[in-house]
Amino acid sequence: MDAKRNIVVVGGGIIGSTTAYYLTRHSKFNPALHTITLLEAAPTIAQGASGKAGGLLALWAYPECLVPLSYRLHAELAAEHNGPQRWGYRQLGCGSFDAVVTRDKIKSLQANGNGSANGSENGKDWEKLPKQNGAAKELLEEGILPKDLDWVDHSIINSWSEMGAPGKTETSQVHPLHFTTAIAELAQQGGAQIHTNAKVTKINSTKNGVESIEYLDRNTGETKTIASVTDIVVAAGPWTNKVLPRARIEGLRAHSVVFDANVSPYAVFTDIQLPPDFIPEHRAKMGQKRRHRGNVDPEIYARPFNEAYACGEPDTNVPLPETADQVECDEAQCDDIVSYISTFSPVLAAAPIKAKQACYLPRHIRFGQESGPLIGRTTVPGLFVAAGHTCWGIQNGPGTGKLMSEFVFDGGAKSADVDKLDPRKFKV
Repeated sequence: MDAKRNIVVVGGGIIGSTTAYYLTRHSKFNPALHTITLLEAAPTIAQGASGKAGGLLALWAYPECLVPLSYRLHAELAAEHNGPQRWGYRQLGCGSFDAVVTRDKIKSLQANGNGSANGSENGKDWEKLPKQNGAAKELLEEGILPKDLDWVDHSIINSWSEMGAPGKTETSQVHPLHFTTAIAELAQQGGAQIHTNAKVTKINSTKNGVESIEYLDRNTGETKTIASVTDIVVAAGPWTNKVLPRARIEGLRAHSVVFDANVSPYAVFTDIQLPPDFIPEHRAKMGQKRRHRGNVDPEIYARPFNEAYACGEPDTNVPLPETADQVECDEAQCDDIVSYISTFSPVLAAAPIKAKQACYLPRHIRFGQESGPLIGRTTVPGLFVAAGHTCWGIQNGPGTGKLMSEFVFDGGAKSADVDKLDPRKFKV
């Protein structure tokens, strides 16, 4: 007869939610014997990066050992649970363009974020988000700017490169907030218990394995304990270090803006040359110069449900707060994004703004370098970790969740070979 299992998932973002979902869907899951509890420190599911991400899915993402499985599972989940309607699953075009915005063009713009002239020679260089690695950039093929990409100013674009073979879509998307919350709801329906405002403070273990987990109930201020735990999956994104310091997961803050705009379905990477004397209007009003010298590279994703999402560069100005609901947004950085995009997209320049926001991307750092995510067993029996997915957490969430269910119930990964992501290789 199977033994009882008391499984706890730490984290209610995409990785924790998909882990809980696939645990409840595993063929060995027996609700009469197995308890699955998800603990999320914030008041709601997906309050961190999983609710504020772009939602891009791509076969050209990384790491290669995980991407194909997860991309396929996204399609399967959408087919099974009405993903197009529930969380906006769809395919979309993807490409990159270079553009030069002249002084005359700036003068003619009637955009929010017009700008003025005063110089930016002392600004900082734009720092790109690590979305496209070298292998992905090699897949870009020069082509003709699509006619239906009609929300950018074609007259200033010098070149357009399409991702993958022209006309062959290698890219899809979901609305990350809707996707993560829907998957968490499906996990609940499958038998998982979800506690929000439950901030994990301590994992208790011996050399024989995990024993219990303690958390602060933020609603009451009480410290509570789940005893007789058999398995713990730490999937707390950038907060993983708070409960498992040796995981070396750091948070990288990224700002984004959501426009209320119904635009054609493209994910667009940009490289924009602005006049050296251009200053965003909000910076000029504060008596500041432009924050960036040289080119800027905002990314824009048309999204389902009449949205367009744009993200800027990452920063390390503000340390990671205690919980996701305490993340601070620097509105001026969001206004920079709006201002830069307004120089080449009259449609978005005129669009209402639904949200200005920030989140922290979880990065696995070793020897000062970003490494792949940690997925699998740790050196403590019964303790697993799934964290460090940087900007590809939504894309790689289903694959990670599926694999974690296999680690717990089967003793190892079956759906993909993720040995190179083994936490034990890093003494975790």
